[in-house]
Amino acid sequence: MYPAGGPAGQMLQTLLDQEGLKHHPIPIGGWTRENFMILEEATGRQFLFSMPGPPMYETEWEQCLNEILSLDPKPDYIVASGSLPPGIPKDFYALLAQRAKNIHSRLILDTSGEELRLAIEPGAYLLKPNMHELRELVGKEIKDESQQKAVAMKIVESGQSEAMAVSLGAAGALLVTKEGYEHLRAPTVPIKSKVGAGDSMVAGIVLSLAEGKSLRDAIRFGVAAGSAAVMTPGTELCRREDTERLYEKMVSENSSSQS
Repeated sequence: MYPAGGPAGQMLQTLLDQEGLKHHPIPIGGWTRENFMILEEATGRQFLFSMPGPPMYETEWEQCLNEILSLDPKPDYIVASGSLPPGIPKDFYALLAQRAKNIHSRLILDTSGEELRLAIEPGAYLLKPNMHELRELVGKEIKDESQQKAVAMKIVESGQSEAMAVSLGAAGALLVTKEGYEHLRAPTVPIKSKVGAGDSMVAGIVLSLAEGKSLRDAIRFGVAAGSAAVMTPGTELCRREDTERLYEKMVSENSSSQS
C-alpha cells in the first residue's frame, strides 16, 4: 500500500503489475518521487540520489492510515518502511503503531531518525536499524559489539520493541530479544551492488515469519536475502534461488559449529 501520483506513480504501478505483486496505490496530487543510482566505472563507487518526495495533504496521509487498518482480514504483519514525505507528521508511524496494536497486527519498523524514535513509544514487534540508525536512536556513539548488545537489549527490555535485528552489513545481523542476543553471521559473497540489501533483508524476515518460521530462522533468512541482493547488479533485488542457497549454507554452517 503506497501513495502514488503523476507519471512516476503510474510507472510504479505498472512495474508492480509486471512483478505480479498485489498492491494498493492511494492517489495523491503530487508526483511520486524517483531515486536513481550512478555507478562510477573507473572506481566502482556507487552514488545513490534520493529525490525529495511530494508534499502530502492531511486527507491523503489519513487515507493511508485508514485503508491500512480497514483491511479485512486484518494483516498479521504491517511493515512501515522508509522516510516520510513532507506534510506527514513525524509521529505518523507512532499513530500506525498504536492502531496496529489495537487490531493485533505485528508492526515491523524499518525507518530512522525522529520517525523511529517516536514510533517505538507505543511499542513495536520488530525494529531493523543499521548501526547508524541505532546510534541516532540512542543518541550516543556505539564503539563495540558489547555496547551494541547493551543498548539494543535496553530498548527491548523497556517494551519499546519485542525484538530487534541490528543490520551489521557484511557482518550479518545482531538478533536481540528478552531471552538474549545472537550474532547471525552473513555468508561471504561477491559484491556487485549494495542497493536494496536492507529492503531485501526486511522482506526475507517478513516472508519467513508469515510462513511460520521462528524469529531466529526468519532473521537468518533475512540476512541471506540481503546477502543475495548485493550479488546482483544495479538496483536489482535478491534472487530467490540465491537466497535459499545462502540460507541453507548458513543453517548448515551453524549446525557444524554446534556439533
